[in-house]
Amino acid sequence: MGGEYRITGDKYPRMRRPDGRRRIVLAVIASAAVVGLIGWGTLQLIDVFTGGHKASAAGAATGDCDRRTAASSARVPDSAAQPKPLPRPGQITVNVFNATPRGGLAKSTADELKKRGFAIGKVGNATKEFDKKVKGTGILLGARAAADTALPVLGTQLAGAERKSDGRKGDEVDLVIGTRFKNLAKKEDADKALAALAKPKSTSTPSGKKNC
Repeated sequence: MGGEYRITGDKYPRMRRPDGRRRIVLAVIASAAVVGLIGWGTLQLIDVFTGGHKASAAGAATGDCDRRTAASSARVPDSAAQPKPLPRPGQITVNVFNATPRGGLAKSTADELKKRGFAIGKVGNATKEFDKKVKGTGILLGARAAADTALPVLGTQLAGAERKSDGRKGDEVDLVIGTRFKNLAKKEDADKALAALAKPKSTSTPSGKKNC
């Protein structure tokens, strides 16, 4: 360019960004940071008041419960999970002894048990250990192995009879008739008790809930 507007020298004017635009940019950044902090704080308050931490604790407790249940199930032996099968009356040999002053009780009782399917062994008077010393309806005697097999089955036939174990080795069990004995349980009642005894007991909790 020449004439009136000619520029001379080796320095040229430089363009600078106005200070007002810089302040606007900084203000926008600061506002965004404040809004983010407020939003984060609001979420934390909502979590506290709505029990979010309780849900987390409950979830942890449930996980612990599941682990304990699985561990307990793993420790239960098969023999505990599956109880011994009960013998049928025909598999039980019963010795019937009369410990009362009344005559004929041992034979009549043995005959009735035979009608109900039990095998009958010895029939007679009780030994001195029990003679006139059994105050209840009767005593059921057997080996320790019979405590949860033969004796409960025989017990369905005589309500209130006491069960005892001794050191015998055989499978036979004794029914010692006591002074309060009148009759064996009615057959229909004995059959119901025997059916209830044979029914397996459920170990599951109602509605599938776990007890922890």
